This record gives sequence, C-alpha cells and structure tokens, in this order.
Amino acid sequence: MAPRIITETTFDPDDYAEELEAAPGNLDVGTKLNFENEAIRVWEVKLEPGERGPFHAHTRRYFWTVVDGGIGRQRTADGTMVVREYHEGDTNYSEHTADDPTIHDFENYGDTVMRFVTVELLD
Repeated sequence: MAPRIITETTFDPDDYAEELEAAPGNLDVGTKLNFENEAIRVWEVKLEPGERGPFHAHTRRYFWTVVDGGIGRQRTADGTMVVREYHEGDTNYSEHTADDPTIHDFENYGDTVMRFVTVELLD
C-alpha cells in the first residue's frame, strides 16, 4: 500500500540553503545503521513527534517499509513539500544513482513516534 497524500505545497529552499548545499555529501538515509555488508545497508528511521531528519541524498536503489506509521512531511530540493499519512506495512522501492540522486528531508509531522526500515542495495 502507498502512503496517502494529505497536502502538497511548496517551501522556500533558501530557508534550508546551507543544509541543501551539504546534502549531496550526506548519505545517511536513516537515523541508525543497523547492518551493513557488501550487498546491503539496513537503516532504521525513527523520529519523535516534531523531529526532523536533515536533507540527505539517495544514490542507490533502496526500499523502505513502515514499522510504526504516522504523519510525515517531506521536502525535496526543488521546493516541493508533501505531507503523507503512513501506515504499518506501507512499502516503497526507488532507483537512484550517484549521477541521478534524490535529495530530501523527512519530518515527523504527527503526534506519535514514526519508524521505518530502509534497505539500500549496494550492488
């Protein structure tokens, strides 16, 4: 199941200029690295209500699955901001490369702890 979009709007990227400038070098796609070998990296994304993970870059194929859902707000480098409702089991797969990365942040916009597992495919 895919997360439901609640609102989609814009924000001023200048408000995050320093963080966006550093984002291509921030490859931490979670809040805690749980496992790594030559094939995969397994990350936990755990955010308390109101907590925000900084802008970072996805440069590999990866997928995430929601463990504990809630309301999340995501900003992308192009100035788009989307609020979505996430439910346990929601899963998404994306393909990115160093030449075609995606850059975004993620904020817990709700009132419960949100947790995801994100798996980067390293091959």
